[in-house]
Amino acid sequence: MSSNFATFNGRRRVPPPVNETIKSYAPGSPERASLKARLKTMAAETVDMPLIIGGQEIRTGDTATSVMPHDHKHVLGTYHKATEQHVAQAIAAAAAARAEWSGWAFEDRAAVMLKAAELLTTTWRDTINAATMLGQSKTVFQAEIDAAAELVDFWRFNAHYAQELLDEQPLSDHTMWNQLEYRGLEGFVYAVSPFNFTSIGGNLATAPALMGNTVVWKPASSAMLSAYYLMKLYEAAGMPPGVINFVPGDPAMISKVLLSHRDLAGVHFTGSTEVFNNMWKTIGASMSSYRSYPRIVGETGGKDFIVAHASADVDALAVAMVRGAFEFQGQKCSAASRVYVPKSIWGAVRDRAVAMIGEIKMGDPADFRNFMAAVIDKRAFDKIGGYIEHGRGNAKILAGGKVDGGTGYFISPTLIETTDPGYKLLCEEIFGPVLTAHVYDDAKWEETLTIVDATSPYALTGAVFAQDRRAVVHAMSALRHAAGNFYVNDKPTGAVVGQQPFGGARASGTNDKAGSKLNLTRWVSARTVKENFNPPTDYRYPFMNEE
Repeated sequence: MSSNFATFNGRRRVPPPVNETIKSYAPGSPERASLKARLKTMAAETVDMPLIIGGQEIRTGDTATSVMPHDHKHVLGTYHKATEQHVAQAIAAAAAARAEWSGWAFEDRAAVMLKAAELLTTTWRDTINAATMLGQSKTVFQAEIDAAAELVDFWRFNAHYAQELLDEQPLSDHTMWNQLEYRGLEGFVYAVSPFNFTSIGGNLATAPALMGNTVVWKPASSAMLSAYYLMKLYEAAGMPPGVINFVPGDPAMISKVLLSHRDLAGVHFTGSTEVFNNMWKTIGASMSSYRSYPRIVGETGGKDFIVAHASADVDALAVAMVRGAFEFQGQKCSAASRVYVPKSIWGAVRDRAVAMIGEIKMGDPADFRNFMAAVIDKRAFDKIGGYIEHGRGNAKILAGGKVDGGTGYFISPTLIETTDPGYKLLCEEIFGPVLTAHVYDDAKWEETLTIVDATSPYALTGAVFAQDRRAVVHAMSALRHAAGNFYVNDKPTGAVVGQQPFGGARASGTNDKAGSKLNLTRWVSARTVKENFNPPTDYRYPFMNEE
């Protein structure tokens, strides 16, 4: 298709962004009935998921299955895995699409994202939510805040922030006109998404695309169903072929091909710290082979904390512990994994938390009465179970501690107490429904803040609970670099696009704040253009004249 388009004569503005309303799915509500019906239909299907490269569906015959984590014998679909040749084909498709896509006006690229957002709020909402519930074992509320609301927010707010960025222009005067052109990067962006948030998978690919880039997207093998439906949603929204290329398969092989390619322009990653570090090493060792320095953006691990002062509200603290640690089975980068509570309130906090944990229902997310479902796969199940066994032998399990992998990968919400501030479960990322508590002497508030800051290599999220404002101010200062997202009297999860830009530093990533202008700046390469209306016609300067 020709890229020779007429110029739109007008200054267009994207619609003002508003956070998507989270539906309640209360008994008797129309959204509940509609989603229940879609869950039933999709659970009965076995979806064939091909690669999608340059808009073409490719079936390699080398397949793997997507199953329900809460019923791991139930196959939801089969996805095809790429070969090295298909990865190379995706790079070529991205290059071919870039010629036109990068030449589109920003407003036309934004229109595709805004159309996708509108489809997701309406006709596609049940499909993407159901795929997330069935394939990633999210409860209806966890799917709604992720796969629907947050992803819609990403698309709407990114368009708004991108427009603000493009509006930022240098100073000029009557003799010259200075301009900044925000070009897409020269090459392709490699997007690598995790299993735990459908919205992250959507944003990792579409944020660079909005800014004029084309993308090779490798979704997580354990979140393939929702990822595949996102690709179909992009098509429905009018995204041109090749702008985003859907390439499932062996992550080591795909990364080997993409990270060694001369046209690698950037990496947009969410996943483990170890994998991100290895990717960075590979890129660093290959710098002389690239056309440009690749942009490396990553959100990685966390060992997120809650620290309570003696003045903390006991009920609010206990609820934050339970919600922060156990929603979506603790499989959030931001999930509370360690809590520090003073002795003076520990008894009351412990009893309240244990009572709530005892009430939690766990099972199939299609049963809306459940607060929790299964962890994502056997590998996670075994790893988390190993940490619980360590706690059983070296600390005190106050609640939970049960694991059952017979039908689904179920691990009960587990609260563990230790007197050792350096205990393994307080230091290492678990990524499951395990919260470890350290009880400290009230007089050791300052020492405890130092321990919180130094215990973990991560710095993603954290929270302080205190009614004493001096304690809040002290914690905010002492823990300034311990969390990229810091909460006061609130759980350390639940960042909302447009309200709390998300990302951490240290071993938690590059802190480029997904869902903000900061992130979008990484996907453009600015060009300064100076136009001189009155260029000099004599090489000599005034100071050169004779006195």
